[in-house]
Amino acid sequence: MTRDLLVRALDRAAENNRPITFWLRDDDATEPTNPLEQLLELTAENDVPLTLAVIPAGAGQSLSARLEDEPLVTVAVHGWSHQNHAPEGEKKQELGSHRDPAVVLAEIDQGRKRLEGLFGERAFPMLVPPWNRIDRGLLPALPPLGIQALSTFGRENGNGRIPLLNTHIDIIDWHGTRGGRSEDLLFGEVLRRIGELSGHPLDTIGILSHHLVHDASAWRFLETLFELTRGHPGCRWMRSEEIVRTAQH
Repeated sequence: MTRDLLVRALDRAAENNRPITFWLRDDDATEPTNPLEQLLELTAENDVPLTLAVIPAGAGQSLSARLEDEPLVTVAVHGWSHQNHAPEGEKKQELGSHRDPAVVLAEIDQGRKRLEGLFGERAFPMLVPPWNRIDRGLLPALPPLGIQALSTFGRENGNGRIPLLNTHIDIIDWHGTRGGRSEDLLFGEVLRRIGELSGHPLDTIGILSHHLVHDASAWRFLETLFELTRGHPGCRWMRSEEIVRTAQH
């Protein structure tokens, strides 16, 4: 099974003294919910840092209060309101080229400030564009807004303007069941990603989840992955901000 192949790959990484870095990003949080509770419990039990991409316009004191005692949780900026502004027939985008760039950038700035006000030091100014899409013309303007990193999905294409910390394994079958994808497929993707790693500090395996739509299969995959990797000398789970800051030094 592919899970056994993953363990062997981690064993080889340990033998070569080149541990593989994993990180976890979960999108679309706005308030405490039962699925969020399940995610917080699962990550805490396995000592897995969690980057929670929070939608600023929908977030409030209830989520801020709930995360106060969750030391493994980092909050990232998930756009502003997760509202689609693309015309019908185009892929959904909130941060696309369909509006005045000044308006889009003002919303990003507003979102960063709102989350910093709600979550304080727990907020890391990493922008997670809704639907993982952003107009590349906006990238040079992000650092002056205080955005320290960008996180989308897929292979990193260096932009030279801002650190890019992507996710690579999406556990949800968005075009089919809209639940968890096959465990064998997911572990196969993890193995392929391991083969692509170069050793650069930003070269990681980013796992993407969406707690609000998890079914039993999605939860089971996370449980299995955490079980296989917890304490293994061939890998480590890191905070997103730690990865970015390590790469800058």
